[in-house]
Amino acid sequence: MNNIKAVMCDIDGTLLNSNGVVSPKTIEAVKKLRKHGILFGISTGRDVPSVKHLLKKWGIDGLVDLMVGSNGGEIYDYSDDYYEMNYPLPGSLILEIMKHFEDMDVNFAIPSGGILYAPKDDEHIRMLSKADRIPYRVVDFDRFLEEPRPKVMIVCRPEDIDQVVERSKTFHSEEYRAAALKTASVLLEYMDPGVSKTYGIRQILQLHGLIMEELCTFGDADNDYDMTVNAGVGVVMANGSEKTKSAADYITDDNDHDGIGKFINQYILCER
Repeated sequence: MNNIKAVMCDIDGTLLNSNGVVSPKTIEAVKKLRKHGILFGISTGRDVPSVKHLLKKWGIDGLVDLMVGSNGGEIYDYSDDYYEMNYPLPGSLILEIMKHFEDMDVNFAIPSGGILYAPKDDEHIRMLSKADRIPYRVVDFDRFLEEPRPKVMIVCRPEDIDQVVERSKTFHSEEYRAAALKTASVLLEYMDPGVSKTYGIRQILQLHGLIMEELCTFGDADNDYDMTVNAGVGVVMANGSEKTKSAADYITDDNDHDGIGKFINQYILCER
């Protein structure tokens, strides 16, 4: 643990508790980390602008040094206000994906600039907007997709997600590459297959002369699996998926019982 120089946390189900904030114990632990010169960052499926907008509401404004958004599709470094987008999906590919699911009861969402953009207004986009505390806007996707986007999310009911995942296995594009990943009980996301949380984390760590072996990660869902495997220390919440737990070096308490704060104090800060 003395080798750890950066900590990266997933947000939903990990850093945030069920009330949608960071617990006071975890906030204090993060403050102590940074006093000891350890960088603190976020690695999430949410887009960077949305996260920046919500940091104050979550109680961690001014405490985040590094950010990986869109599951590795974006990076942002607070030290020099550096932003970069990685391997965005062409708009024409996103339209192909939408057509592949057009007969199913789903909607599509693309986060951009702190807003969820959707092609139609329905219960799915309203649910996602409320859950993520991000406003949504219905727009003409033919025009909206004239420029590439980091990812596209397919939103559905929890009882339909298995059918959506099965349908995704039959998608193929002659011209482009795309990979699908279930990231929540109501979300399937398409990204470039070169994008992952590990890819984005490696990029942002390099800006500080750090490597993955000097990193501790906290996660819970399937999209945290790769960063858990590749981090020097991979920690998974007790409420995490079985897949991601299988890759963990440690299992900590769940997101409603200060899992991150307890681990930081017990293991990372205990000898500093």
